[in-house]
Amino acid sequence: MPPREPSPLLHRQPYQPPPPAPRPAQQPPRPPAALRRRPPSRRRRSWPRRLAVLALLVVLLGAAGLVGSAAWLDTALQRAAVFAGYADRPAPGRGTTWLLVGSDSRADLTVDQQQHLTTGGDVGNGRTDTVLLVHLPDAGSGSPTTVVSIPRDSYVAIPGYGEDKINAAFALGGAPLLTRTVEQATGLRLDHYAEIGFAGFAALVDALGGVTLCPDEPIDDPLAGLNLPAGCQTLAGHAALGYVRSRATPRADLDRMDHQRLFLSALLARVADPAVWFKPARWYAVPNAAVHALTVDAGARVWDLAALGWALRGPTTMLTVPVGGFTYTDSGDAVVWDHQQAAQLFDTLGRDEPPTTNSDN
Repeated sequence: MPPREPSPLLHRQPYQPPPPAPRPAQQPPRPPAALRRRPPSRRRRSWPRRLAVLALLVVLLGAAGLVGSAAWLDTALQRAAVFAGYADRPAPGRGTTWLLVGSDSRADLTVDQQQHLTTGGDVGNGRTDTVLLVHLPDAGSGSPTTVVSIPRDSYVAIPGYGEDKINAAFALGGAPLLTRTVEQATGLRLDHYAEIGFAGFAALVDALGGVTLCPDEPIDDPLAGLNLPAGCQTLAGHAALGYVRSRATPRADLDRMDHQRLFLSALLARVADPAVWFKPARWYAVPNAAVHALTVDAGARVWDLAALGWALRGPTTMLTVPVGGFTYTDSGDAVVWDHQQAAQLFDTLGRDEPPTTNSDN
């Protein structure tokens, strides 16, 4: 019987421990907690975005407010069919020409207002205390805005009524006859018309908190309710109205036209003064007084008035229609134009060129 081989269980291998596990790479020492930078939080990252959204909302709300205010003012404007469609209107010229009128009508004044403003009683349709021709040049023409005062006693032809003072045209046929008279006398086609009355004028000045003027000489005119010392002072509505109406000066109507131009400049400066608008109550009071004080032609919009005001704040040439002399008529003393110089002035404006006539006195 062959010998049996020993069982493999009897030949045990010596114990060998498993190889050690690899040691992880040594990490660099962590900085102290005070020096560790935290990743910016989501809340902190969102602040710039929130501020940008807030700024955008403010801009959009402001724009919406401006558009809404402009729309409200535009609908609140009083409009009239001023330009009659007669066949012989002058041809359109360059630039934009406005006729600005101050009416002395008392029709809408109460007895208390007539006494406060020293206007006297009702005079029917009234006449024009102020007639200003304002020419706004086209952009790029290089010409300044030009304001031409037309004396209210100018002796001109009134269509259908013969010759009379120009302020009679308003009394005879209102704004349509006045605009037609001015167009035929000047040869200029009027693009827009704006009219203001006594009460509206005073209310606008009061809404602005008064207007500062600096007369060189004192003015005492009981008929206009005016007693102004010389020097700078702030005029309330009733005093400002007396200032632009008064003829109690050596040159009478010619001085009054100077006063009206000076007041227009002072009024626009007041409107442009940022201090005026520090009082929030004026944000409504001034535009509301303006739109209720004015009557404009049917085609005028509130942005046309804004363009007019902006143009008058810039370089402006102030002139008076060249005067050739004076005459006595059935309507009293009247102003006669220097027709040659006047025609030259109006022709220059129609071509949108700078006026060269020296007629501001």
